[in-house]
Amino acid sequence: MLAALYAVLITLGAGLLMLPVATPAPITWSDAIFTAASAVTVTGLVVIDTGSDLTVFGQGVVMVLVQLGGLGLMTFAVLVLSMLGLPVSMSQRMFLREDLNQTSISDLMVLVRGILKVVLACELVGVMLLSVVFVPEFGWAEGLWQALFHTVSAFNNAGFALFPDSLTGWVGNPVVNLTVPALFIFGGLGFIVVTELYERRGWQAFSLHTKLMVVGTLALIVWSVVMFAALEWNNPRTLGALPLHDRFWASWFQGVTTRTAGFNTVDIGGLHDSTSMMFMSLMVIGGGSTSTAGGIKVTTFIVLLLATLAFFRRRQQLHIFGRSLGPEEVMKVLALTMVSILTVFMAIFLITISHDGDFLDLAFEVTSAFGTVGLSRGATGELDGFGRAVIVAVMFIGRVGPLTLGFFLATRAKPRLGYPASRVFLG
Repeated sequence: MLAALYAVLITLGAGLLMLPVATPAPITWSDAIFTAASAVTVTGLVVIDTGSDLTVFGQGVVMVLVQLGGLGLMTFAVLVLSMLGLPVSMSQRMFLREDLNQTSISDLMVLVRGILKVVLACELVGVMLLSVVFVPEFGWAEGLWQALFHTVSAFNNAGFALFPDSLTGWVGNPVVNLTVPALFIFGGLGFIVVTELYERRGWQAFSLHTKLMVVGTLALIVWSVVMFAALEWNNPRTLGALPLHDRFWASWFQGVTTRTAGFNTVDIGGLHDSTSMMFMSLMVIGGGSTSTAGGIKVTTFIVLLLATLAFFRRRQQLHIFGRSLGPEEVMKVLALTMVSILTVFMAIFLITISHDGDFLDLAFEVTSAFGTVGLSRGATGELDGFGRAVIVAVMFIGRVGPLTLGFFLATRAKPRLGYPASRVFLG
């Protein structure tokens, strides 16, 4: 049902983008569907220039689709019902639980109200800070619109920008380099984590999920920023052409944006192959559960590492921060990772059937779509109808969750027979 709702929203969004008022010149249905899918899945891959090929109405449609896709349809629906004073039924709470990837329905309404506070606070602060940059340059009306659009896009980890070169024009601007990353880092942490941080419970009172997300996110940020600077420092197509202080800003911005957001302040097509491979690994990891980011999620990656370590230490349970994780969590992580790997590999295989171009560019494109990141090495505009369909499908799977695909394809049946145990030689 949730997957169907997202599909309906994409269709409605494409229909609105096809209206004459949405574009200064007519676009094709392929352009409209791809753009709407990229917005709803908060990816940011584009086949048309959002700033010049769409009117303010069309840009507004994209922004609303990004907000709905980032919040989650059921979260938005429950917020509307709550504001109207209407009761939320048990079936709606069940859908909301799945949309937020929760295991219980007891505290869902508290979580939704916390989400609303976080979204309003973060986006209001973001608009005010970005207005300091955009209003003096573009005037009040356009400057405020630029600030609002990029704030919504950043907080929802969408990566849509109203400039053809994303945010490369502000590669050394401190306000942009601090505000935009802060927005997509908070959005990528997940609403549960941000709500707990907002309540200032203290480290000991934080849930295990919050502790894993905070530690994992900080570690990945340090790794990505340092490695990007080390790999690209003398590359004349990226950092090498910038002044010294701008290199530090660009390293920070591009390092933190890779897992989730999709904005860029340097030319992604000019990256070294080694940097592109690092970016692909970060895009697969993604952000946090119940967040606006995609990927297999940071906690999944951490549990994979813990499971590997436990295997070599011959332990039956995973221990972290004074808590233990049982076999059920490990099985779910393994299923999620396997479905994700198969999805990415199959998509790369399909897209290379009709596009015999640079393999790294195509693999980078597919990985970016799966992680709903939006970074591209320039292959998006070269895709034909089949290639676009593959990318749209991968973006969709990346947004609704790879496990949704697994549950959709799997059948649940109670086994009638038991079989004797056996062994298979592994490794």
